[in-house]
Amino acid sequence: MIIVAGEALIDLVPAGPATDDELPALLPRRGGGPYNTAVALARLGSPTAFCSRLSTDHFGEALLRALTADGVDTTLVQRGPEPTTLAVAHIADGGSATYTFHAEGTADRLFRLPAALPAAARAISFGTCSLALEPGATAYEELLRRASGAGLFTALDPNIRPGLLPDADAHRARFRSWLPRTTLLKLSEEDAAWLAQSADVTAAVDEWLASGPYAVVLTRGGAGLTVRTRDGLELSVPGVDVDVVDTIGAGDTVNAALLHRLDHHGALTATPAPTADQWRDVLTFAARAAALTCSRAGAQPPYASELGEAEPRPAGR
Repeated sequence: MIIVAGEALIDLVPAGPATDDELPALLPRRGGGPYNTAVALARLGSPTAFCSRLSTDHFGEALLRALTADGVDTTLVQRGPEPTTLAVAHIADGGSATYTFHAEGTADRLFRLPAALPAAARAISFGTCSLALEPGATAYEELLRRASGAGLFTALDPNIRPGLLPDADAHRARFRSWLPRTTLLKLSEEDAAWLAQSADVTAAVDEWLASGPYAVVLTRGGAGLTVRTRDGLELSVPGVDVDVVDTIGAGDTVNAALLHRLDHHGALTATPAPTADQWRDVLTFAARAAALTCSRAGAQPPYASELGEAEPRPAGR
């Protein structure tokens, strides 16, 4: 089982372009980086559990129903009466999305460290707002430390949201503290540049690898993906040409596809060592999955059948 730990929220996505006189209507869509990653993993056929705290409001109920429908185990989902976090999306002409968050006093911020993870857990994934917003961030950090200490494969996608980070330098330092507990670090070129405080991230990636992760995967939008490993491998694959509707959830789909395909190669261990050919397969699979997500509105990761794999069977069916 792969555990995905982090926030679930509602994206408010424009229904159409804004005009000089009127703002566009906003459509609610289920989202949050970890939530999207959990859904994508389940759709690809990986046994998946979501570890988070959801509101008991109607948005929280909708988030929970959708997890169940896609076969995600929700045993580790905590509940609370506080409202659901909202993220208002702005879609640029090229399909890229930026967000304004309404996260004060919301349910997911009050996440508590669970007593234990399922015995079947072999890997756990972290990222995005959940690692930036207290008091939940400290609980997720402790979960990362505990999982790493237990020998689980740990994946981290920092997915930087500057608007949520009042002290950028403190967050950069906090990010570095996670690296000794991280097996796979995946991040976009933009996030890497923000963390490195430089457009040239080569030296920073070297530093990050030396701090603990076995591998760093950089996503480069339409240009594809690159992996660098602690044992000296560097390999890139191109992106997949697609008519981009928007990029919402593309990075989360990459997270899921990497974990799913690494598992296919038996590499979800505390000491993975995929070959160059296996890494090429993993990155190519992730590029294909992300392209499908970009070809439709909102975070709608592909199902296994869309990528030529056997269709997953939702829990209870």
